[in-house]
Amino acid sequence: MADGTDSKLLATGIVGTVIAALCCFTPVLVVALGGFGLAAVLGWIDYVLFPALAFFIGLTIYAVARKTRRARQH
Repeated sequence: MADGTDSKLLATGIVGTVIAALCCFTPVLVVALGGFGLAAVLGWIDYVLFPALAFFIGLTIYAVARKTRRARQH
């Protein structure tokens, strides 16, 4: 059961990191929100995306460390 949890945690970290990185470093989110007429809400986007990117990178590192530690115990 712990292996499934570790895999889900790792998958969540990787997917979140990729999505946050795409939105931080490419204009994907700007184009999408602009297409829906929501470009006015983009003023706060850096205050949300950079912490989200840091969180998901940290989550990925934690998941890899946890999975590695469990693999060594077996």
